Amino acid sequence: MRRGVRGRVVVAAGAGLAVAAGLFLTGVGTDRDGGAPAGRGGGLRAAADAEVLAVGARAAAPALAGADLDGNPVSLEALRGEVVVLNVWGSWCAPCRAEADDLGRLSGQTRGQGVRFLGINTRDRDRSAARSFVRAHGLDFPSLHDPDGALLLRFPPAQLNPASIPSTLVIDRAGRVAVAIGGSVTDGQLRPLIARVVAER
Repeated sequence: MRRGVRGRVVVAAGAGLAVAAGLFLTGVGTDRDGGAPAGRGGGLRAAADAEVLAVGARAAAPALAGADLDGNPVSLEALRGEVVVLNVWGSWCAPCRAEADDLGRLSGQTRGQGVRFLGINTRDRDRSAARSFVRAHGLDFPSLHDPDGALLLRFPPAQLNPASIPSTLVIDRAGRVAVAIGGSVTDGQLRPLIARVVAER
């Protein structure tokens, strides 16, 4: 255990998954007054404070590829040219259950606008538990199976913090992170953010 920036306690976790005790929700990647992002890729916020980053402040999402919950190959690159909503979840996570129905509904309602949803299922060793979660909430989008959090560690903390589950990113058509939300999100919070990124040309 060591002291991090501004006295936050950072815990080094095993199994390749770095877990920070401070959730880096508001103010990460921003100046001290909560203003413009401090450098590219900043802006991880709680849903109520989430905003669409200016194009020049966006950083590219890392390459993500692997098997989904049924063993089929899935990649983020295959969705380039679409607006992608990337949601990190686990079947063990109560806030994930709370937001899942909204995400399932949004996925169906925005598909015709060129929006695709992709999940990252994390810390579920047993895929059957994750598949049960998907069935219970009627989720119609694929999820990469990431039991050890290896995919999450490809993101800089300003984009996605492995300790903050669930998290949701909106990725623009060029593969850049336009919105970064740490914690649960509702339809009413996420829908207008997606719409703003969809409207970009």
